[in-house]
Amino acid sequence: MHGSISSQFISALLLTAPLHQGPLTIEIAGDQISKSYIDMTLQNIADFGVSIENEAYQRYHYPAGQRYQARHYPIEGDASGASYLWGIAAVSGGTITVENININSAQGDIRFPELLEQMGCTVTRHERAITVQGASKLRAIEVDMSLMPDTAQTLAVIAACAQGSTVLRGLSTLRVKETDRIAALHTELSKIGIRAEPGPDFLVVHGGTPHGARIATYEDHRMAMSFALLGTRISGIEIEEPEVVAKSFPDFWRVLGDILGASSVSLESA
Repeated sequence: MHGSISSQFISALLLTAPLHQGPLTIEIAGDQISKSYIDMTLQNIADFGVSIENEAYQRYHYPAGQRYQARHYPIEGDASGASYLWGIAAVSGGTITVENININSAQGDIRFPELLEQMGCTVTRHERAITVQGASKLRAIEVDMSLMPDTAQTLAVIAACAQGSTVLRGLSTLRVKETDRIAALHTELSKIGIRAEPGPDFLVVHGGTPHGARIATYEDHRMAMSFALLGTRISGIEIEEPEVVAKSFPDFWRVLGDILGASSVSLESA
């Protein structure tokens, strides 16, 4: 299988491997994209008693004879969802602590606070939580997002409020998500007065002073939540189809409202 489009196809086959009667081997043509998601898949499979060999992300082999074992399994917090909460702290200058966080998680997005540190925020790591304190001035960074592509939209919106030009690389998978996320970011950033330069697998965001606008979400939950962050900094942000957040963060608007006391983000259903 080609590994350069998405890791999800490989993860699906790996998850079903213990249901096969015989051994299963997957050989990857080209480079394996989104390796952090493969790591998460293999870790979860191992947590339920099955071992699959990973040969440098070029060959995965299930030798047969193993079966999943039922167990009590606590679910750690979703770092992708947490990125929006940490992002609120970054753009608003406030302080937010997200609990039930495994700081040693296999989730690639657990590194998102490191990017906020580079932009000037203060990050404190606790045993099961991470606190982000926003900075008075955010600075631009250059970063490879290939191991955490689901937080690229969050970072792009934060970069709109930073000084300088932020370069996000490693975004090839964003072209084949719920929407073409690179194109969507380019379009919606322009609506709030922020210039961006899209490429095949990168996006350059020139920070400035964003203003209010009506934001299209393209039926993409991450577009809705990313641009909602701006409502904690400026007025006039309207989010179309707010219900799309149900895919990954059904309580997002309630949580946002609790953080703000009274949400300054206008929601408009389709």
